[in-house]
Formats: sequence, C-alpha cells, structure tokens
Amino acid sequence: MKEIFRLTAAEIAEGVGAGRMKAVDAVESCLARIAATDRRVNAFTSVLADRARARAAGIDARIARGESVGPLAGAPFCVKNLFDVEGIATLAGSKINSTHARASRDAFLVRRMEEAGAILIGAVNMGEYAYDFTGENVHWGASRNPHDLAHMSGGSSGGSGAAVAAGMTPLTLGSDTNGSIRVPSSFCGLFGLKPTYGRLSRAGTFPFVSSLDHLGPIARSVEDLALAYDAMQGVDADDTAQAGRSFEPVASALSSGIGGLRIARAGGYFARGGEAAAYQAVDRVCGALGVTREIGIPEAHRARAAAFLITMAEGAALHLDRLRTCAQDFDPAVRDRLVAGAMLPAAWVVRAQKFRRRYRDMVLAVFDEVDAIIAPATPCRAPRGGQQTFVLDGVEMPVRPNIGIYTQPISFIGLPVAAAPVWTTGERLPIGVQIIAPPWREDVALRIAGELERSGICKAPVADI
Repeated sequence: MKEIFRLTAAEIAEGVGAGRMKAVDAVESCLARIAATDRRVNAFTSVLADRARARAAGIDARIARGESVGPLAGAPFCVKNLFDVEGIATLAGSKINSTHARASRDAFLVRRMEEAGAILIGAVNMGEYAYDFTGENVHWGASRNPHDLAHMSGGSSGGSGAAVAAGMTPLTLGSDTNGSIRVPSSFCGLFGLKPTYGRLSRAGTFPFVSSLDHLGPIARSVEDLALAYDAMQGVDADDTAQAGRSFEPVASALSSGIGGLRIARAGGYFARGGEAAAYQAVDRVCGALGVTREIGIPEAHRARAAAFLITMAEGAALHLDRLRTCAQDFDPAVRDRLVAGAMLPAAWVVRAQKFRRRYRDMVLAVFDEVDAIIAPATPCRAPRGGQQTFVLDGVEMPVRPNIGIYTQPISFIGLPVAAAPVWTTGERLPIGVQIIAPPWREDVALRIAGELERSGICKAPVADI
C-alpha cells in the first residue's frame, strides 16, 4: 500500500469515506512529511496542526455516526498565503503585511473546501504581493523545487507548487494573474487549473491586479483538480467581479474522454522564443492526442505587452500608499516594478485596455474553429535558484519577467486553462503544457488533461527527497 502522503486527495477521500482510513491518519501523515522535508523545501509559512487535527477528528466522528462528509473528506490541503485564514495574518508574501491584524474568518474558497470535507493544513510561501515568477521571496526565503532543490519552484505560487510536489499535501489553492498557477505546475511537475475569470470568488484574498486575478487549484491528479473546482463553485456576494453563473460540475465529465473535441496546437508566437524542451513537450502531447492541426492566436505578442502595462499600472495603484510610507520594506525588485508602474502614462494603459477588448474578440473567433488549443506553459524547465538571466531564442534576457511569455497572453483575457506536466527520460525536471479552452469550458480542458494522465504522457509523482 502507498504511504498516505503519496495518495491523491481523491484516494484519501475515498478511503476515509469507506472507513478504510482515518482522516486523523491522513493529517498526521502530511504533518510528518512537512516536518521531514520542509526545512529543505521552504514551502510553509504557517502550519496549523491543531486546527487540522481537530477538523480531522470531527470528520472521523461524523463518519462513525453515519453522517455525510463530502467528496473531499479527510483530504489535507494548503493555501497560498494571500488567502485569509482565521487566526493568522494574511502575508501575501510581504514583510509589511506581517504586522497586520489576524484574519477574523477564512476566505470564501477555504470555507467551500472545508464544507466539502477537505482539511486545511496551513499557508504557504509566495512571491511578494504575487509580483514574481520565480518562487523566491527575500523575506521568507525561496521555495525550492522538490525534484531538484537547486532549482526554482516557480512563482508566484511557488510554495503551493513545492508543497504538493514534495507530498506535504495532495492539493493546494493558488492564484494566477499572469501565470502563477501554470508556471509552478510546469516547473514542479503538477496539474493546475486556472478557471475562467470571474468563475470563482476572490473574496478574502489579498489582490494583485484585480482585472487579471484568478484563483484555482494545483494537484497531483486531474480528478483532484475537478473535485476542488466543483467544491469551490458558488456565488459569493462579497466578490462583485464574480460572474454569478450557476453550478456547472466537471468531475463527472472526466470519464467522457476527448471524442468529438476539435484540438489544435498553437503556432506562431507560441512556437518560438523558448527552448527545445517546451516544443518537444507540445509535440508529445499532440502526438498522444492525435492532434495534427496548427492554429494561430493573433497578436499574442501585443497581448503580452498590454498585460505587462495593465499589471504594472494596477499593481502600482494598489500599493501607492505603502510605497510612500514604507518603501524600504519591499523586496527591491518588486518595489522598482511598482514605482515604474506608477509612472506609466495613462494613455498607454487606456490603449492596453482597448486592445484587450479587441484581442478577446479575435481569440474567441479562433474558438469557432476549435474546442481547445495546446501551447507551452513555460519557455524552459525550471531555472536554477537565484538565476538572473537566461538565453531564449538566442537573446539573453532577465529570468523573472520572461518566464510568463506563454501564459500572459492567455490570462490577459481570462480564458480557462489546465496545466499538465510532461517528463522526459533522463531529465530530473519536468516541463508543462497549457490546455486552453473557451470561456466557461473548464470541463473541456480537464477532459483533455485527464486523457493525457490516463495515457501516461502526463503524470505528477511525489518527489523523492
């Protein structure tokens, strides 16, 4: 039998629900794994052992009484530390926020997960104020890649990716503004889901760029993504940007396969500018799916540039007061980017927003022809920790802002995306692909990811550390 920490959330929940496993044992296994590995990985900023044990004991007691406990019963999870968690400060990766009052209640999505039976283990490390692609934090230290500790976990949800890849929890919640679910999924060898913009409530989380922020799960199986996504759906009056759509479950659709789906690979912008490994991963995925068609996503390069401008401007606006009063307490790299954003001409930002609407219309027209598009998630495997530059397409450029070259043009218009990891024999590190679907079709992205998982092309093993 597998050690409990190697099980998926679905496997734990099935075992707990059937009485073959205790929720308290699942929690203790994860806590022991954290104790054994986190000194090297540096994923967690808060471990909520007492809360988790009490929650697990309650679930076991309910099962003993014959009560319903939910589809994620007993499954431990963690959250990026920008989620409100009752009793601790919402850090958002910042030294400044460490002096804030403790949260008085859990974020909406945390509550939804626990209503489904999941058990919160703790909060994990992230790039300061989510303005990061590396997983390196100057205040709390770098979250390291469990598959090779000398390499980055990917940001800004670096602690989320590191925790799940190391087997500390089977499931985590992260955020994705420009790629921060998809990048750690690619670097750490995990499945991730960035839902459609406006699908899941963001209430009770510290924002980065409100018009671009998404929340979603990272896990070691597609089924876990689907169960978590289904659990977190629900209209929340506290998030005025939420679309208010009715419940649309996806877990039951995973067994449908990909029959009838029109799938293409992204060409043009998405077929250049990266290392060979990124395109080889797309080749393997497309070969397994029988994909032969290539399709262009028009003006993706402009979309990335516009996403940069909007990110800089909105991020700076959010932090202006902090920049005026405690600039010295920021990560210098984050501070410099925020200051630059504050100086952007308003006309540039207006033009970026106008292009955003036009670009969305152009991309939606592409989905008249196909149901999903396969593209690289990152231009390379995880760089080494502390690495400042890399060479892409023969040009040396800074690592931090350029890891998201393939993710930014997609989140820019809020499309749902599943990330899936591809491994190459002889390589210690994976690299991911994006499965991009039209708005509100998370089911399509997850069906394709599920097919890749069943075929063995994509998998998410626990790192041996």
